[in-house]
Formats: sequence, structure tokens, C-alpha cells
Amino acid sequence: MQLHNRISVFRAERGTSRRALADAVGVNPQTIGYLERGDYKPSLELAMKIAAFFGVAVEHLFSFTPFESVAEVLRRAGDAV
Repeated sequence: MQLHNRISVFRAERGTSRRALADAVGVNPQTIGYLERGDYKPSLELAMKIAAFFGVAVEHLFSFTPFESVAEVLRRAGDAV
């Protein structure tokens, strides 16, 4: 089963580099890249560390179903105004 994530979205929003996130959660920066591309599934411990770093629940970062694109969310928000 594929695991989807929004790590890159949260990193971009916070202005956090892969290296800074990796250092904070105790992994190699390459691991963050693998996670973002979906080439690697994190352990529960790593997923929880990443979520704690961003101050969000794990399910805000990881999902078995694809996340809605940011562009779609913005479009819908514009339609609601």
C-alpha cells in the first residue's frame, strides 16, 4: 500500500531545509528526500518525530489516500468567497 505525505509542503511553509528537518529527527537528509518522493515508508517513531517537529498530528502529514492538491484547496476557497 502506498503512503502519501505532505512533508515537502510543511517544509516549504516553514522554510525548513531537508538537512534541518533531518537533524531535528535524527536521520540522514537523504532519508527526508526518500520520504518526500514516496521511496521510503517511515517507522511509526520517525513519523511521530516529524509530526512533532511541525506541531501537527501524524495524519496531517501521512495518509493512505492522496492528499488534495494545494491548488485545488485554494481554488475552492476562492469559489467560497
